[in-house]
Amino acid sequence: MRLSALLQAIVRRPEFVQIGALCYRVGQHGPDVLLITTRGTGRWTIPKGWPIKGKDSAGTALQEAWEEAGIREGKCSAKSIGSYASSKEVYLSFKKHTRIYVYLVSVTRVKESFPESHERTLKWQHHKAAANMVDEPELRDFLFDLDKLI
Repeated sequence: MRLSALLQAIVRRPEFVQIGALCYRVGQHGPDVLLITTRGTGRWTIPKGWPIKGKDSAGTALQEAWEEAGIREGKCSAKSIGSYASSKEVYLSFKKHTRIYVYLVSVTRVKESFPESHERTLKWQHHKAAANMVDEPELRDFLFDLDKLI
């Protein structure tokens, strides 16, 4: 297959699906959210990843929260609160649209050492401040309205 045909197949493929964990704890002034940096660009986002074989979506959300943010214990919503669109680089500078289904994770225990602890920066922020730190408009809406979702 020629490179151009391969790249066209990648671009035309249906939307990718990932599972995201919106990790929160209730503070004195309302919910705080745990944001992490992406490995590639250093943007602020929530833990997310590809569906994991043998785990349901809530289980995948908890696994991603552990690997990317050190969330060792938390209660995950059984259903997604919705989804948001993002772009993911799939080959060189070619981007593919990704749909991230978001699950709420009420955090009860965080560990300092976790699989990706040397690759990411973590930051707890009030949910309204966190909304201003992310790029994706639909994720921004989830963060801003978190106090109404929990």
